[in-house]
Amino acid sequence: MDLTYPPEAEEFRQEIRGWLQDNLPQGWFDDGFQMTPEEKERFNEEWTERLFEGGWICATWPEEYGGKGLSTMQGVVLAEEFARARAPMRADFFGDTLVGPTILANGTEEQKKYFLPRILDGSMRWCQGFSEPDSGSDLASLKTTAVQDGDEWVVNGQKVWTTQAQFADYCFVLARTDPDVVKQAGISYLLVPMDQPGVEVRGIVQPDGTAEFNEVFFSDARCPIDNVVGGLNNGWKVANDTLTFERGMSATTGYRRFEEEYRLMVDAARERGLDRDPIIRQRLARYHSRIQILRVNGLRSLTSAIAKENGTFLSATEKFSVAALGATNKMFWSEMHKEAMELALDIFGAEAMVSTTGPERGSWPATMRAEGRESYPVSPMVSAFFFSRSETIWGGTSQIQRNIVGERVLGLPREPKPQPA
Repeated sequence: MDLTYPPEAEEFRQEIRGWLQDNLPQGWFDDGFQMTPEEKERFNEEWTERLFEGGWICATWPEEYGGKGLSTMQGVVLAEEFARARAPMRADFFGDTLVGPTILANGTEEQKKYFLPRILDGSMRWCQGFSEPDSGSDLASLKTTAVQDGDEWVVNGQKVWTTQAQFADYCFVLARTDPDVVKQAGISYLLVPMDQPGVEVRGIVQPDGTAEFNEVFFSDARCPIDNVVGGLNNGWKVANDTLTFERGMSATTGYRRFEEEYRLMVDAARERGLDRDPIIRQRLARYHSRIQILRVNGLRSLTSAIAKENGTFLSATEKFSVAALGATNKMFWSEMHKEAMELALDIFGAEAMVSTTGPERGSWPATMRAEGRESYPVSPMVSAFFFSRSETIWGGTSQIQRNIVGERVLGLPREPKPQPA
């Protein structure tokens, strides 16, 4: 692992910094900068257009598909500078970050030419159809089926926790296309249109009355026969590629939101005289140390990605280290953050849990308010606390991650399956 970036990467960094300084609102980099609701609304409307004109949306995609063809290192520098400036990238997570790169890696040329331009210009919105009521952690046990009928697939089943399904034009769906083989081998990755009679979206209402997550019911829904990504019955491999894109997108930037939270905790501890409490000091030091471990692990991931891109040979020890890092990283940061937000509550005290007295100062990352949910009836810090409770679940539970580490990295025997009574 090299902690220094090559000169050409630093030159590109200056280019990105200059563009951000020229295009972000005046005063953006000043301490205490804030926008009025009207200014924020206007900024959100104009910013995506500026990103598109600058070529920064999906900039690592090949030029023939609308990107800039940036290298892995350039893509990392781009993400780092946007994170440093707290400048938002386009919020189309499912299109830009998940299904777009998946189609690039596994799709046919026809799929790339049809779907990628529409993802790039924002005219096609997406949602993810993986989890089911009885197939979350054990995703390969999914029951949604797709049966060929002429030149179409007929899809039946139910998906759950489907974020933004109410707005999506397409859903990338895992469905069982061969029931007679082992469960991972009979799954296909389908691109299913949402605007059709056989698709019903039901919002899962949360305590604040909103419904960000949804159930999606497929009842003889139709999907073109050519909308299989990566080949028939190869969906398990394709889905794992999608999850890799999800977990690898912020390898060298993900730690930054935790650093911001850490600074807010230190400031609050000083204001309350808790910076002299030995237990609080130790817990803060533990959080800081873990953030630095996360930062270094991100650089290790970057090093292995660049080595792969350049065709550099990795030793058996290095390959093992990369595999172990990928399996443990999500478990590491999600459990770290859950513990850290319990520390935040202890620092701010009982009043932090009351919506009328909770801490408003600062921008707490990963909160509902950071996503534009100003009506969410708790303070930003408490919202971050609630969000941290879910992080050890979504994207692969900590229990499943431990099984992966034990079985695939350490070579331990597989977990025994429960036997019927």
